Amino acid sequence: MIMILLGAPGAGKGTQSEILAERLRLVHVSSGDLLRDHYKRGTELGKVAEQYMVRGELVPDDLVIEMIMERMDAPDVEHGILLDGFPRTVPQAEALDAAVVVKNKKIGAAVNIKVDNEVLLDRLSGRLTCKRCGHVYHEKFAPPKVPGVCDVCGGELYQRDDDKRGTAVTRLTVYFDRTLPIIQYYREHKLLCEVNGEQPVEKVTEDILGCLK
Repeated sequence: MIMILLGAPGAGKGTQSEILAERLRLVHVSSGDLLRDHYKRGTELGKVAEQYMVRGELVPDDLVIEMIMERMDAPDVEHGILLDGFPRTVPQAEALDAAVVVKNKKIGAAVNIKVDNEVLLDRLSGRLTCKRCGHVYHEKFAPPKVPGVCDVCGGELYQRDDDKRGTAVTRLTVYFDRTLPIIQYYREHKLLCEVNGEQPVEKVTEDILGCLK
């Protein structure tokens, strides 16, 4: 099985990736992790990718596809692969389709975890981090026992720039601008499965497994 997991920042995609990879015996692969791995190992693909990364440019789709397909040929990918963070655009999806056909494989499903924008903003913009030990809290969902004080070490809690509401709005705007076309792409190809990500974690997992069947 080749499964694609889609979801906005704050939708719980990371949590579901871990659960689904274990339950379905899939290898969890993110394009970012692949790039970093090739770069660290100094592979030929990594050296080519580095030329783009050092200039702050996006690594070309065909190079990322080549890394993903190479990963799919590895011995440990017996039961399939869970793609996280790729494809992000329609051209990437089309390139992946073409590469999959060459390998005589196919995409089983593209699962989109849907969460209301306001809920996403609440999840993304309420995080607090301890200056001393780095423990993370959330103003609404996982608050400290004493406001502004870390339960673990007593350090001062603060909000990183990345966790502020304005930054969260920008992140979501960029995500939806880029991703709505890819969601439509998989809907048209009858591969899209959408689940409600505002439910408890266990129920989201159950719904995903249900639509895969």
